[in-house]
Amino acid sequence: MKKQKFNSFYALFLIIAVWYLLYFTIDSAIISSPTAVSKVFLVNFSSEILPHLLMSFYRITAAVLISLIFGVSLGLLTGMHPEIDKFLAPLIYLLYPIPKIAFLPVFMLLFGLGDLSKIILLIVIVIFQIIVTTRDGVRGIDSKYFASARSLGMDRLDIYQHLVLPAVFPGILTALRITIGTSIAVLFFAENFAVKYGIGYYIMNSWSMVNYAKMYSGIIAVSLLGYFLFKGIDLLEERFCSWQKS
Repeated sequence: MKKQKFNSFYALFLIIAVWYLLYFTIDSAIISSPTAVSKVFLVNFSSEILPHLLMSFYRITAAVLISLIFGVSLGLLTGMHPEIDKFLAPLIYLLYPIPKIAFLPVFMLLFGLGDLSKIILLIVIVIFQIIVTTRDGVRGIDSKYFASARSLGMDRLDIYQHLVLPAVFPGILTALRITIGTSIAVLFFAENFAVKYGIGYYIMNSWSMVNYAKMYSGIIAVSLLGYFLFKGIDLLEERFCSWQKS
C-alpha cells in the first residue's frame, strides 16, 4: 500500500514538473500555469466541475454495469456451449472491429439526443471486449477441472459459482481496464453533442470561451475520473482475486 501511494505521488510530481517545464519554455497563453489551474479547479470544483463530472461518471458506470451483465452472460454462454458460439462468433467478429464512435449519429437518431444514446454507445464499446474475454477465459479452463467438479457432486450452478466465474473474473477486470480508457475518450467526444452536462462538454465549452484555466481544470477532472475508476477495479481485484497473489 505504501509503495502504491509512493508511485501515485511520483507520477503526480512528474506530470507537474513536465507541465511547469512546458509553461516556462513555451511562451503561449495556451499553456496555463499549473498554480493558476489548481486554484481555478479548487474554487470551481463543487459549483461547476462536480455536476459535469458526476454526469460523466453516471454514463460510464451505467454502461459498464449493463455491459457486465449481458457481456459476461453471453461470454459464459458461448464459452460453455460451442454450438452457440459457432452461431454468435461470426456476428461478434464482424461487429467488434468497427469503430463504435461511427454509430453515434445512428444512436442519436434512434434513441434521442440525451443520455440514452451516449450510454448505448459506451455499452457497444465495452460489451464486445467483455464477451470475448469471458468466452476465451472459459475455453482456457482445463477439462480435468470440470471432471473433478462433477466427481465431487457439483451441479451446474456450483460449477459456475466455484470454478468458471473465479477463473474468468481476472480477465474480465483486465478487459474493463482496457475498455474504460477507450470509453472515457469516446464519451469526451459524445458529450459535445446535444448535452449541457458532462466533463467533455465542460472542457470544450471552456475552450470555445478561451478560458484555458477552466479547460485544464476539466482535463484534471477527467484524469481523476479515470484514476478512481481504475482504483475501483483494483479494489475489486483485491477483494475477489486475492487467491492470485497467494
